[in-house]
Amino acid sequence: MTKINKIRLFFICSLLPVLCPLLPALSLDEVLSALRTISPDNSIQFRWDPLFQSGMFKSGNHYGSFTIGAKEGESGYLLVNNQELFNVPLPFNSAGLLVFPDEFVSAVSGAFSRLHENDNMRFRVSAIIIDPGHGGRDPGTLGIVSLNGKNTQVYEKDIVLRVGLALRDRLVQTYPDKRIMMTRDTDIFRSLEQRSDMANAVTVRDNEAVIFISIHVNWGANPNARGYEVWHITSGHRRPVLDTSKHNYSPDINAILNAMLEEEYKTESILLANYLLSGFEGVFGNTLPSRGPKANDWFVVRNSRMPAVLVELGFVSNKQDAALMTSEEGLQNFTRSLYNGITNYIGMYERL
Repeated sequence: MTKINKIRLFFICSLLPVLCPLLPALSLDEVLSALRTISPDNSIQFRWDPLFQSGMFKSGNHYGSFTIGAKEGESGYLLVNNQELFNVPLPFNSAGLLVFPDEFVSAVSGAFSRLHENDNMRFRVSAIIIDPGHGGRDPGTLGIVSLNGKNTQVYEKDIVLRVGLALRDRLVQTYPDKRIMMTRDTDIFRSLEQRSDMANAVTVRDNEAVIFISIHVNWGANPNARGYEVWHITSGHRRPVLDTSKHNYSPDINAILNAMLEEEYKTESILLANYLLSGFEGVFGNTLPSRGPKANDWFVVRNSRMPAVLVELGFVSNKQDAALMTSEEGLQNFTRSLYNGITNYIGMYERL
């Protein structure tokens, strides 16, 4: 039956219900199969509450909620994303199984298709690269802390890995639709080239972005030096960030596009740095000093073709910072600071 004929039939039946046959209906398996064809990852979730006789279809970040009708042909509301209401024939129970009227399925399918199309047009962060510095044969900086009355050596590579893993786990819970990746998730050595290459190998669509956060621990000759800082690339540095294999422009046009994209990455890197600093300030307040945003052309920052920053959590050469970075509560607070900064940045970016 064509869409036009269905509309005509529905119009006639709404005037003369006793003279018209009911529209076709689908089983739950048939509905799920139909909706998978429009889902970005071909997956659809269905939830059912037998107590309240209500259900929900979920596709990506979008969902449609409904209750079932007391009898076949009863109309009611489909609520999509808690924002849009559709007056449609409700699903009903037939011989112990849920049955879904064709018009109900069309409303769900149409809403999800439109919302996914809008998703493809809006800007979003699709991947987050977490880079715990050093690792393996490269321990990074070394500090001494007192544990159980005994002086113990602590290494930068261990501190940043613990924070990186905890940060990844929190971000995975918050963003199931984003790729949360680590340059290392065990105590292994990665070269600087490998780290930036891993980040640059992430493929995204034109409306999507990747962000890169390299996590480190500081050291200073002055034992009183302490606090956190976030580094971004310097304003004067020039680098190739445009993937020319995707374009067929002249070298002059490529140079212009590269300059525009490079300026965009620099601006977003500064914004990301400031959001991370705000995240630290919100968690630590005056208990840990901020050393502010800083600029340097660190290897992983300048060679990552995306907004990229390098975070120094604190000074392992300072007794207070070292104790904080090795305590369970301190590590949780550092993780929470980074998490808050990243999520606030993403919230800003995806609202643009």
